[in-house]
Amino acid sequence: MRKRNLVIWISLLVALVLQIVPLPTQVDLYRPDWVLVVLAYWSMALPHRVNVGIAFLTGVAMDVLVGTTLGIHSFALSICVYILAANYQRLRNYSVWQQAIIIGLLSSLYHLMTFWVQHLLTDIYFQVDYLWPVLTSMVLWPWVFWLLRRTRRQFSIS
Repeated sequence: MRKRNLVIWISLLVALVLQIVPLPTQVDLYRPDWVLVVLAYWSMALPHRVNVGIAFLTGVAMDVLVGTTLGIHSFALSICVYILAANYQRLRNYSVWQQAIIIGLLSSLYHLMTFWVQHLLTDIYFQVDYLWPVLTSMVLWPWVFWLLRRTRRQFSIS
């Protein structure tokens, strides 16, 4: 039982690390939402284990790692995981490509919510460049889905 939970936490930790790995400026603009994609997979596959509470804790860790105001990523990730958890039975029946479109919509919602909260707190203005990670998260989804599904089956996580 602990080994199974450990696999989920390790995958979230890897996603957090991938979210903060330094990249060149030109590539950093397209960085996918690793944490959102991994949370999306686990909340669709195991909604009784990975839920809004886990998303909130992961968001707090991301706020600390990225250095944003505490609660911005927690709020956005919690809303996205809530939407996924409320519709997981329907979303599981979609093909991987249809799920990629849903991930893109959730990623755009995530970015718009984080922008909105940051705009209320600071003086930032919207740029279309903020939405490039939506596209890369959509493209990345089938491979992350395949990798995490394979890991889940290998460790018999249910």
